[in-house]
Amino acid sequence: MRSWQLQDAKAHMSELVKSAQHAPQGITLHGKPVAVVVSQSTFETLSQSKQSLLDFMQQSPLAGDDEPDFGRDRSKTRRVPRL
Repeated sequence: MRSWQLQDAKAHMSELVKSAQHAPQGITLHGKPVAVVVSQSTFETLSQSKQSLLDFMQQSPLAGDDEPDFGRDRSKTRRVPRL
């Protein structure tokens, strides 16, 4: 990723935008990164809504009508010797 100082980014905006079509372009202010310019297609890919965990699990090949039985074991506990 190429890094641009803010003043250079302002002065060469058209070049920055053309470069962003090929790879993200970083912008710095006083030597610290403050922004990144990306192409429209990259932005759209990154901003698509993500699938929720519930939706993901419901689409699993393991999902179905047969839910596992996690019933409680009601047998008495065993005695553990003291150390």
